Amino acid sequence: MALLLRSAARSSCLLKQTSMMVSRRSTMATSAYEEMSTYWARNRKLGRPLSPFLTVYKPHLAMMTSLTHRVTGVAMQVAITGTSIILLCLPGSFAENLEYVKQLSLGPAIIIAFKYVLAFPVVYHFLNGIRHLAWDAGYGFGLKTLYKSGYFVMALTAVVTTYFVFGIKCNAL
Repeated sequence: MALLLRSAARSSCLLKQTSMMVSRRSTMATSAYEEMSTYWARNRKLGRPLSPFLTVYKPHLAMMTSLTHRVTGVAMQVAITGTSIILLCLPGSFAENLEYVKQLSLGPAIIIAFKYVLAFPVVYHFLNGIRHLAWDAGYGFGLKTLYKSGYFVMALTAVVTTYFVFGIKCNAL
């Protein structure tokens, strides 16, 4: 503030600094604009996309595990929200609706498949979430470690999901 007051007190100081009062146009901005215009014109002529998309990259394990982690998280949230809304809107009590489902007489293959569909996202998201926590702590970024932990999470997901589907009996709870 003191510097500003001293500068204002000098009568000719502000008049000599035209850069503060008059904006100057840079010559580089014009050439950079022209350069970008020719760049995009050349890309349009060659038929290149505006930005890279999934089809440009070869899928690898880290990419697929990250994508699956995000998809399972979103799918679980949508399923929980949707199920909650549907259950709130259904007429009758829970016991009546459960009896209705039992009367459908679904085969064991359909029930087992449905159990897998319910258990896989929960188990995978949980186990891969632990992997993400290790990354947050700074562990597991080496390429070998990244692939080992990815395969380990997938194998453990298959084992734990199978245990949840076949291993836990209702009467044991």
